[in-house]
Amino acid sequence: MSKAKGKTVRTRVKRREVERELGKLVRERERLREAAPGGSPARPIEVTSPAVIEPSARSTPCHQCGGELAIDDHAVEAHGGERLRVVRAACRRCHTRREIWFRLARRTVH
Repeated sequence: MSKAKGKTVRTRVKRREVERELGKLVRERERLREAAPGGSPARPIEVTSPAVIEPSARSTPCHQCGGELAIDDHAVEAHGGERLRVVRAACRRCHTRREIWFRLARRTVH
């Protein structure tokens, strides 16, 4: 019986180690997502027209599994004195939630 108990403990320890490593991987991917263009209001993706926002968001893969994003909401929000567009989406595969930030480029008159 002690052999079985020892094996169970090692199995549990190994499972917890794997879970900790997966947690670190998830946190690292979240950090990279925030640092990437569009990952936060401080780093919006600049676009020329509101018409390209949703197709751009749909073509962005999930930062956790690489799956396709389904758009839930597209809104305008004020941040730092400017109006930004935010697309809220969820991965169709792993259901990870995500926000992608956009800024409309200012038009110059010649």
